[in-house]
Amino acid sequence: MAAAGSPGVFLLAVNGQIESGQFPGFDDLYCKFCFVYGQDWVPTAGLEEGISQITSKSDVAPTTLVWNFPIDITFKSTNPSGWPQIVVSVYGPDFFGNDVVRGYGAVHVPFTPGRHTRTIAMFVPESTSRLQKFTSWFTGRRPEFTDPKVVAQGEGREVTRVRSQGFVTISFNVVTKDMKKLGYDVSPSDMQNPSLVPVTEGIPKY
Repeated sequence: MAAAGSPGVFLLAVNGQIESGQFPGFDDLYCKFCFVYGQDWVPTAGLEEGISQITSKSDVAPTTLVWNFPIDITFKSTNPSGWPQIVVSVYGPDFFGNDVVRGYGAVHVPFTPGRHTRTIAMFVPESTSRLQKFTSWFTGRRPEFTDPKVVAQGEGREVTRVRSQGFVTISFNVVTKDMKKLGYDVSPSDMQNPSLVPVTEGIPKY
């Protein structure tokens, strides 16, 4: 239980950038992002979603697409359940010039304050038959999710056929406020095994 007089909410401030992506065989890609979070969470500042510029590979980095696209958002919550995730979708042109999805991925915002870098393994949905594969290639309509936020949810994912495709690197700067006053310890000392453990229960040592 939080002590009397302590605030009823805690704050989570996140900024950083979607730094780059590696998608062998593809070029001229852009990305979209959105945050997915639990019902107890409320954004108080910043942007919940955004879309980057189109970027191309260069002679300096022939295998890397550099976006350096900023993210900046602040949440308030009374409950760490439903901790925010960022969902990233990458798109680019196919042979016919149609924009098609080149990868989906999601990762939780790091629990511990400080600077963090995460590399997300991306994936794309696959057609379930050869006929569907040929039809989607011929018409330029590749399988994709109607709502990318489904990537951060478990429901129905077990029946979706996907394949790995590419990686995206994101850097985070995380600041929390008043979490300890509510009984949660997310100190950087537990960075190797981040968890949300009530202070009264202590932090397990391995």
